[in-house]
Amino acid sequence: MRDHRDAKAMAKELRTALAERKLTITHSEALEIVARQFGLANWNILAANRGGAAEPDMAGMAFEQAVPIVRIFDVGKAREFYLGFLGFTVDWEHRYGDNFPLYMQVSRAGLRLHLSEHAGDATPGGNMCVYMIGIRALHRELAAQDYRYMKPGLQDEGSRLELQVTDPFNNRIRFMELKPG
Repeated sequence: MRDHRDAKAMAKELRTALAERKLTITHSEALEIVARQFGLANWNILAANRGGAAEPDMAGMAFEQAVPIVRIFDVGKAREFYLGFLGFTVDWEHRYGDNFPLYMQVSRAGLRLHLSEHAGDATPGGNMCVYMIGIRALHRELAAQDYRYMKPGLQDEGSRLELQVTDPFNNRIRFMELKPG
């Protein structure tokens, strides 16, 4: 039985079967139909789900999601930016004792970040790319926040839409959504 990893082959077979009946659809239309067959709203959502299940390579290895460590210097400002502005939630926090640096995990919609006050964990001024679905909704949400330190725009880069934010510690996150096609 086929599953979501076979979506592109299924779309190709659908186009071929329809062509035999003198019906023509584009490859993009076929991908959208296949996504709906899996109960998903569109191809972008199915494509994102396809990336979630890593398959082992020839040596039997499979990598899971990378979790970037982001250097922070002020817990209050980090909470205002990551929780208040970006809408992340705290999964857990760790300190070795009272008056020790904070290390915590925040997450939202499958994206996890580690925020660390520990010297040496990461370098401030880092840059990360986050591929996502629904970038227009994120843009509307951030614009509605009216965050006093940033008003991010949505840029059309040809093959993708991009929204960049910079935290109070000069770490940049580039949210990117690939355009269908």
